[in-house]
Amino acid sequence: MNIRKELVDELLKECKTPPDLFGEGGILKQLTTPLVERALEAELSTHLGYGKHEPRPEGQTNSRNGYSQKKIQGDFGVAAITVPRDR
Repeated sequence: MNIRKELVDELLKECKTPPDLFGEGGILKQLTTPLVERALEAELSTHLGYGKHEPRPEGQTNSRNGYSQKKIQGDFGVAAITVPRDR
């Protein structure tokens, strides 16, 4: 997948200094949270064998069971993420 140059330009147009990119409230932190959360949702869908809001396949006893709050730490600082659970 290639990210369009125009999209990157749009995301970075307000960034003028290194803290704007890598600081506590920088774009890296703002992008990391939704990317990690989407990856975890996709991982759970693969694990369960069906997507979010889809009916559970017959014979499947495991299902989605809400979310937990976690914190991750990176070069950008600490970010709070929402992790999907299953049972």
